Amino acid sequence: MSRPNLLNRLTFRQLQVFQAVHRQQSYSRAAEQLGLTQPAVSAQIRQLEQALTQPLFKYAGKTLHILPAADALAASTQAIFGQVSSLQMELSELAGTIRGELNLAAVSTAQYVVPHILARFRARYPEVQIRLRVCNRIQALERLAERRDDLVIMGMVPEDSNLVFMPILDNELIPIVWPGHPLVTAHKATLDDFARHYLLMREPGSGTRTAFEDFAARERISLHHTIELGTNEAIKQGVMAHLGVAVLPRLAVQLELASGLLASPTIPGFPLRRSWCTVYPKDRYPTPVTELFLRFVRELLPELNAHFRAPMTPIETPTLLCLPTENSQSAL
Repeated sequence: MSRPNLLNRLTFRQLQVFQAVHRQQSYSRAAEQLGLTQPAVSAQIRQLEQALTQPLFKYAGKTLHILPAADALAASTQAIFGQVSSLQMELSELAGTIRGELNLAAVSTAQYVVPHILARFRARYPEVQIRLRVCNRIQALERLAERRDDLVIMGMVPEDSNLVFMPILDNELIPIVWPGHPLVTAHKATLDDFARHYLLMREPGSGTRTAFEDFAARERISLHHTIELGTNEAIKQGVMAHLGVAVLPRLAVQLELASGLLASPTIPGFPLRRSWCTVYPKDRYPTPVTELFLRFVRELLPELNAHFRAPMTPIETPTLLCLPTENSQSAL
């Protein structure tokens, strides 16, 4: 089919639906993502195939197979949407405002860091709509594989050459006990001494749990007595209730340590040092807002590191305004 005819018959909606089906590898999941019915998705794909005069997908039983034409179109669609996003950003800059959406997912341990970044980002770019989903590591990996977010913020990034990541902040994992615990005053306490207690842990696959288990394995220490709790908050409460001891990110327990509700014994090998990172698939073209956020975070790193290394105190000056702008109010 000649180029003019193809240009006249293609629509952005068809490409949007196609992109969702290609990424989800499912008509039903694409329909759910877009808020459409499955017949509506099928109709859009059928019209697109007629415009291209080539099939894009084929079902074999209940499995949707992606055909070569679909992979070729996916690359072009990504570039087209990237150009549209760039145009939107350029127009926003000409108008004096930056608008767009930023969809983030963060593992639960990063929830102590991400709001500080978002507060500063929103203060500079108040017209950007921000959505943050907090999840566990397994869910974060699933969302990363399904390309459901612009960025995923996590620790212990999988070794995958198809992922682009940027470390943003140190994540120190430290041993946690209740005040008055014998390990606090013990002379030369060891990891073996720590591991004799009930160990409160997150679910298998958790980044914190995996880091601690890897450390214990290297030291040839067995972790026989474990109790699984679903959140860091539950683990903190469990330690305070003398249910057991734990390993948690320092930032997750700073307030409790400062107020004397928890204590951290000195044990060789701690803290375990990891980094929180921004991650996205290499084949997912970053939107202009995503690129803006990544550049902003790089500029913010020295301030963030200084902030989190200092004792936690309230922000004294109202440098970050939390009131909507007039434009955003009128848009509601």
